[in-house]
Amino acid sequence: MKDTILWTLCLFFSSPMFAERLDTTAIKVLIIIAHPDDETICAGTIYKLTHDYKATIDLVCITNGEAGYKYSTLGNEYYGLELTNSEIGRQYLPTIRKQELLNAGKILSIRNFFFLDQIDDKFSLNPKCALDTAWNIPLIQAQLSNIMNRETYNFVFCLLPTPNTHGQHKAATIMALQAIKNLNNNNKPIILGVDVRNDNDTTNQNFIMLENYPETKLKENVPLFQFDRNQKFGFKDLLDYHIIVNWEIAEHKSQGLLQLDACRGDQETFRYFDINSLSGIEKTKKLFHLLSINHYPLLKY
Repeated sequence: MKDTILWTLCLFFSSPMFAERLDTTAIKVLIIIAHPDDETICAGTIYKLTHDYKATIDLVCITNGEAGYKYSTLGNEYYGLELTNSEIGRQYLPTIRKQELLNAGKILSIRNFFFLDQIDDKFSLNPKCALDTAWNIPLIQAQLSNIMNRETYNFVFCLLPTPNTHGQHKAATIMALQAIKNLNNNNKPIILGVDVRNDNDTTNQNFIMLENYPETKLKENVPLFQFDRNQKFGFKDLLDYHIIVNWEIAEHKSQGLLQLDACRGDQETFRYFDINSLSGIEKTKKLFHLLSINHYPLLKY
């Protein structure tokens, strides 16, 4: 009997799954976003990393989110402020949205937040509005450089800078790519661009590079990496990661339009930028293999 137990333990501790678990202790990810709520795009991935693999996740939010007043009709009642009035919204939303992000980050177990408090001036598809006018670019460059040099991140997540995305989303990603490109050390993090799509949706499938910004080019012949929000777990496999995303979205109560994203989007999809080394492809494949494993116990009643 004792020999059987020892043999079973040896098999378990030498199994590939256990090796994968041991190998995850050093996973560190930096998320770089423009607005407090952009992190919802990869909320399922973040939650899985922190809760299943005890990964360390930090987040940089570049703007103060003050331009998010237009859809705050319900936020007016919730916060007791006329947030849809641009002057009042711009005065109070930076503090409100920062707290909303902290609340959402508690659900996701984000370790550190870095708020750069840049102006969230207006909606535009053009990243130049932020890069040439609204933002303090030298300050952002210095902050990103200091954070990345101080911490040894394996991965950086940012939003995929497709033509139809918010110009500040594009600008944040451009800044992230430039920061990694300018790092002096040889152990640069792998940077991935993320968006959300439904199953069988081919949106952004042909995206290669944002025009006039060569740093945004994707590496050719690299597979699409995905986290499936429909991944099942719990009693009778009736739960999935849409629940986590919905919890996270609900914390951003000042942003009414965002609430309509609840239960939308099946796949959190990640693209591999060209500035990454070829050697990072296998590391990324391994990460997303880990994300496909269900570690919840099978419940029976």
